Amino acid sequence: MDVAVNAQIGARVYPDVIKPRYCLYARKSTEQDEKQALSIDSQVKEMLQIAEREELEIVDIRREAHSAKDSGQRPVYMELLEDIRRGRFNAILTWAPDRLSRNAGDLGSLVDMMDQQLLLEIRTYGQHFRNSPNEKFLLMILCSQAKLENDNKSINVKRGLRTRVEMGLWPSVAPTGYLNQKRVDRKGQVIIDPERGHIIKQMFEKVAYEKWSGRKLYHWLKFQLNFKTSSGNKNLTLSNIYLILQNTFYYGVFEYPRKSGNWYTGVHDPIITKELYDLVQQQISTHVVRVQDKEFAFTKLITCGLCESGICADEKFKKQKNGNVHRYVYYGCTKSKDKNCKSGYIREEDLIEQLVSYLDKIEINEIEIKEKFKSEVQRFKNFQRGVLGIKQKLTATDIELKDYAKYVLREGANPEKREILSCFKSKLFLSNKTVFMTNIAS
Repeated sequence: MDVAVNAQIGARVYPDVIKPRYCLYARKSTEQDEKQALSIDSQVKEMLQIAEREELEIVDIRREAHSAKDSGQRPVYMELLEDIRRGRFNAILTWAPDRLSRNAGDLGSLVDMMDQQLLLEIRTYGQHFRNSPNEKFLLMILCSQAKLENDNKSINVKRGLRTRVEMGLWPSVAPTGYLNQKRVDRKGQVIIDPERGHIIKQMFEKVAYEKWSGRKLYHWLKFQLNFKTSSGNKNLTLSNIYLILQNTFYYGVFEYPRKSGNWYTGVHDPIITKELYDLVQQQISTHVVRVQDKEFAFTKLITCGLCESGICADEKFKKQKNGNVHRYVYYGCTKSKDKNCKSGYIREEDLIEQLVSYLDKIEINEIEIKEKFKSEVQRFKNFQRGVLGIKQKLTATDIELKDYAKYVLREGANPEKREILSCFKSKLFLSNKTVFMTNIAS
């Protein structure tokens, strides 16, 4: 038999004689206890020196900066495993076993590949791991030890945070108006920010005593005071302002973790009194409050006709004497380009009726989703005929399509309303509570 054929058969029968082809894998964790670990470039440099000294064949170099704490969360590592399955390389060169895995899932994938003889070797700075019971067992011990360290660290951190808050110490970055103490002997303590603390107090006072709204506070802080945060040096957004006004930390108590129901009395100096805080809560409960992550129907689709800023929406709730709560949505200029814009606000119901009126002024062909309207009308007529027994000719005229569009604007879900409005070829403007289009006289 030919020698080359014998060699190939031997390679298949005895995989140990196959020459390892290595992928150099370097990972820098984001975990706190690994901040002093070798950087990615240092790992690569050290591993390349080993490869050169021991004449190892390096097929590829992979770098990654993700934690190995959770299984399947490292894209580069997952690609590495897939390339091993495809046979691109069959060995891994890395700095230490914990670079590869700190969880049971990823560790199991490595061991399975060794059992399937897809992964011949894992080589680290001072150790080799091959497909032998003892070496695989040692690999599992070292990676499991790394997982144990992670688990213990999490327990220790939570215990430390719990102890800290029980002592009245704030466990995170100080809220706006406070500064974290940098002294080691006062770790966890916060002090009132001399530049911002008094402004935070004025915010509460203006809402409680002068009935200021959140938007008025926003313009006062941004345009009159040019107020910036200590962390990031940024202006406060409207949502940031409401979060500050609802934060109990400013009168001396705080909840940790958030929404846990665990309340603590802080050792920090309060900026306001509990009475002032309660007055503010009463005031903002009757004013417009922006809902976090709330999607409104027509935002980002209409432009202010006076200053060309965007149009935003606010949600307002009014409680009647009989206990009923009514919801109102108002659209108005964001005033991002002109803080003194006098465009005014319009209720959503009035805005919709004006938009509906434009459907009579434009051709239905200008609406790109005409086929969708036809399909919906056809589906309804089929329902009438098949379920209700109403027989009629199945046609969809332009008038029917426009009627359907009007219905969606009035009664449809927000995504459906936005879909209709986005199909208007003309640009929409809002000025003095009136909607107009660029090519249609209002």
